[in-house]
Amino acid sequence: MKIRSLDFRFENSLVKIVADRNHPEIKLVGLSVGPFQEGNEYEVYCWVAQELAAAGIGHFREEDCLGATEIYKVQWKERVQVAGQISELPEDFYPKLRRYLACLKKEIALQPEKVHEYEKAKHLAWDIVNARLKKIIALSAGPAQTDQVLKKFTGEERLIYEQVGKIVGEWRAEILELENGSGE
Repeated sequence: MKIRSLDFRFENSLVKIVADRNHPEIKLVGLSVGPFQEGNEYEVYCWVAQELAAAGIGHFREEDCLGATEIYKVQWKERVQVAGQISELPEDFYPKLRRYLACLKKEIALQPEKVHEYEKAKHLAWDIVNARLKKIIALSAGPAQTDQVLKKFTGEERLIYEQVGKIVGEWRAEILELENGSGE
């Protein structure tokens, strides 16, 4: 499964929003949402929630959003892990991270002072990705990992873990074939 497929799955997952104002039912082809009553919480598809938020009809619950504080906590947690250990991330961490960075980038056009916030968030994101990638590559090159370790990976991370593990396994097999004189 590719990252785009995982992102598609995220877009079509159910999320909770809070209505910012009353709004009648919205009918789409094959889907109806609402009616919405101000202050009430509703469960809708993520892509619908994004549209409702853009239209000012509702907003994501704060605890469901990724922000600078959460990114900093993940980065700090990853840095303090013992060598060879990886912390657990929520399955939807990377889709939320991509959307948070994209949102900050859009805000720069309206609020140029957001450049610093965007650059800091992007730096933290790269730090998280690079730290985790190094660990995932090291883990995939070693013996098969237990389910306890694998459950700490997101879907995106399992992709790279499996691909690198396959490449390393094939490379080792070829090296051993050549070493034994059985390969040409």
